[in-house]
Amino acid sequence: MTKWHKRLAELGIELPEVAKPVAAYVPAVKAGRQIFTSGQLPMRNGELMSVGHVGVSVTIEEAAVCARQCALNALAAINSVVDLNKIDQIVKVTGYISSGPDFTQQSAIMNGASDLLLEIFGDSGKHARTSISVASLPFSAPVEVELVVRISD
Repeated sequence: MTKWHKRLAELGIELPEVAKPVAAYVPAVKAGRQIFTSGQLPMRNGELMSVGHVGVSVTIEEAAVCARQCALNALAAINSVVDLNKIDQIVKVTGYISSGPDFTQQSAIMNGASDLLLEIFGDSGKHARTSISVASLPFSAPVEVELVVRISD
């Protein structure tokens, strides 16, 4: 068992199945020593965990749990391209939050994803991050997250 898979097991976290693309893209792409994921929705067991706009029909707490699931789904996408043990650093996390125009707590939601990555990867999980509100997301998902990671040779 590789070190990151071992860490997941210690935390009682299982990688989900990689979400099947719903359009003309792949879940993750390797480019040199970096892996870029497509945006991951909060899918669990083939269904969205929540739908709607944050601050309207989805609470901040529910959205943070969704962001955590999105990050976990992104790790599954990475693992489909290279073994997680090759991850040297989580480089960038980008989160899209479906919310109203006056919503300003994007960071609180994205902490769901960031906290998971720090819990799993420790110092290697420290990353740059962008949190953006959007008018809507595919399938009325409240959150979408994408990752960029650096891997070993």
